[in-house]
Amino acid sequence: MANLLYTIAGIIAFSALLLPLLRMIKGPTPADRAVALDVMTIISISLIALIAAMAGRAIYLDVALVYALISFLGVIAVARYIERGL
Repeated sequence: MANLLYTIAGIIAFSALLLPLLRMIKGPTPADRAVALDVMTIISISLIALIAAMAGRAIYLDVALVYALISFLGVIAVARYIERGL
């Protein structure tokens, strides 16, 4: 039963990646693209956590945490660039 729920959650998460990808390609402003990239990283972090739960390996959660921290710093840098330039 748990494997079925993991599979359904994975399918939903992968399908959720399509909308921000479309916004990133089509987005008229750099701010739209930055938000779409941030949403995609959040979804991919949740996918990494899902893989950690499926595999039963806690080390993957450390990978997700590091990826989240790097993503946060990247979003801050992009926001600063958009707001007033580097």
